[in-house]
Amino acid sequence: MLLAAEHDETSAEKIARHSDLLSRQLQSLREKMYPPEAMKKLKTFSSREVAGLLGIAESSLRQLSLNGEAVIPERLDNGRRIYTLSQINELRRYLAEKRPADSLRLDPRRRHGEKMQVLAVANFKGGSAKTTTTVHLAHYLALQGLRVLAIDLDPQASLSAMFGYQPEFDVDENQTLYAAIRYDDDERVPLSHVIRKTYFDGLDLVPGNLELMEYEHETPQAIAQGLSRGDGMFFRRMSTVLKEVENDYDVVLVDAPPQLGYLTLGALYAATGIVITVHPAMLDVSSMNQFLSMTSELLAVIEEAGGTLSHDFVRYLLTRHTPHDVPQVNVAALLRGLFGEDVLAASIVETTAIANAGLEKKSLYEVERGNMTRDTLNRALESVDAANTEVFQLIKQVWGRP
Repeated sequence: MLLAAEHDETSAEKIARHSDLLSRQLQSLREKMYPPEAMKKLKTFSSREVAGLLGIAESSLRQLSLNGEAVIPERLDNGRRIYTLSQINELRRYLAEKRPADSLRLDPRRRHGEKMQVLAVANFKGGSAKTTTTVHLAHYLALQGLRVLAIDLDPQASLSAMFGYQPEFDVDENQTLYAAIRYDDDERVPLSHVIRKTYFDGLDLVPGNLELMEYEHETPQAIAQGLSRGDGMFFRRMSTVLKEVENDYDVVLVDAPPQLGYLTLGALYAATGIVITVHPAMLDVSSMNQFLSMTSELLAVIEEAGGTLSHDFVRYLLTRHTPHDVPQVNVAALLRGLFGEDVLAASIVETTAIANAGLEKKSLYEVERGNMTRDTLNRALESVDAANTEVFQLIKQVWGRP
């Protein structure tokens, strides 16, 4: 009887029904996790955390509060002061103006003459922690005081989900990057129209959903019809629209799709730097080798078509690394021996802390201390911080800073 009932429903109908059931359940779970408005909020920060972010003594921060300078933090019942990220950024600007000699350290936003950095986080092997890497880097840079735009270029929209958006419910038609780079002039909108503020001060998002696949489908036809020319050429379109918001951001992070399509090529062309995530296992490295081979061939085609490719840096980041796993250690050593300093010195370790935070759609920077074992969280944060700090240092080197 069960098999007969199954035959009454086509596979397409069954999959559509399952998709609808799962979408509604995910929406229900999200509303339970983030009541009553079902939107994420960022935690507040203690005086110790704020002093660490600003690089000043906790006593100096306390004195600023007592003097009523810059911002007035909230006081808890126990007398402790807590700050929002918005207040931390206000403190940055205040202190940078008050201490000109330390202004670059206190307020690291790019200055006149320093170009906006566009970093593509790429690999087409699943399980390389590409989205996890992107969201942690975005949060880290925003916590350092930079103005960051994160672009979800993956139709699966995992990055959008990490920011609290369920693609099929919260991202409507013409609300992804596709809306800004599509070929039909009547429907195309400025990039600013699809940028959303997030709960992280200074961090904005261009969400993704399945609509992005339309670009992959339409580009061959557009090329055949001669619509892909000049700045409107398929690989230049993303770079062209990013210029519209160049004055608003210091860094753009692009979570590239897990395949080498037209969207990924556009991201690689627009990028000033590339971070390739790789899990140090032989199967993953073999897959990455295919990715590199195909990428080099396709980028050569772009250059032949008149596209100039010049990245400030290309780096490999080892992710989900188990330092005591001998085969992984050997693969890591192989990559470092082959690519030298192009492999970041820090690697992101395999840890339950990242996995558990991910279940709640959070990065480690959002986790309230006390929600997991202190040592576990600290070890995970040390690993993620080290990798993100290296990337930040690369950005500052491009800007010509000491």
